[in-house]
Amino acid sequence: MKKDDAIIYGCVIIGAGLGFIVDKALPGVIIGLGLGYLLKYAAIKDREE
Repeated sequence: MKKDDAIIYGCVIIGAGLGFIVDKALPGVIIGLGLGYLLKYAAIKDREE
């Protein structure tokens, strides 16, 4: 597993956990997935500079 993928998986798990707290797991997963991709993109962008 690459470091970038671990960021995405971690955000999805955190989003699902927060979603379960408010009884809406799927939107939490989707928000976590989007946030994970944004963080991955930001990390890649920092490495290129």
